[in-house]
Amino acid sequence: MLATAFSLALEDSPIMRALYFSGENLARGYFWTPITSLFIHASPMHLIGNIIFLYVFGSTIEKEIGSAKMVAAFFLGGILSFILSLYFYGFSVIMVGASAAIFTLIAMVMLIKPLKLSWLFFMPLGLVAIIYFLYNAFTVYFGIGEDSVGYWGHIIGFIIGVPFGIAWSRGRWKRNLLISIGLLAIYLLLVNAVFAL
Repeated sequence: MLATAFSLALEDSPIMRALYFSGENLARGYFWTPITSLFIHASPMHLIGNIIFLYVFGSTIEKEIGSAKMVAAFFLGGILSFILSLYFYGFSVIMVGASAAIFTLIAMVMLIKPLKLSWLFFMPLGLVAIIYFLYNAFTVYFGIGEDSVGYWGHIIGFIIGVPFGIAWSRGRWKRNLLISIGLLAIYLLLVNAVFAL
C-alpha cells in the first residue's frame, strides 16, 4: 500500500518513471522494473481489488502448495506477463500492478482446489477463476473494456499459471478442470433460468 501511495504522490517524478515497467525502461537497462511495477498500482481501487483477489486466491493456493512455491509462481507469473505483454501493448506503454501475477495464482487454484468455497464471492473459486478468465478473453476478442486495463496481461498470467497448476495438482488437474467447467455450465443454466422468468 505504501508503494502505491508513494507512486500516486510522485506519479510523474524521475524516481517513479524509473520504477514503472515499460519496454523503453527495460531497454534503458532498468531491469528491476518487472518487479517494482508489481507493487505499484494505478489507483487505490486497483490496489484494493488486487489485495482482495490476492488474499482469496493466494491464501488458498498457499495452503495447498506452501509459501515458497506460491511466491515463486506469483513473481514468475508477474514478471513474464509484463515482458510478454510488450508484444500486445508496445514498448512505450507503462504497465503497473499485480493483476497478471494474481491471475497466475487464479489459474492454479482452478486446477488445484476448484471447489474451495469463497464466502467473499459466494461461489466456488474454480467458477470465479473461469468466469474472470472468460471475461478477459471476451473483452480482448470483442475489443471492449477500458484502455487502461491490461487484459492481455491477465490472460498471459492465467496461461502461465496453467503449467504450475498441472505440476502441483498431484495428478488431479484434469478432474479439477472438468469440475470448473461443470460449475460454469451449472452457473450459466441458473443465470439463463433466472432471466427466463
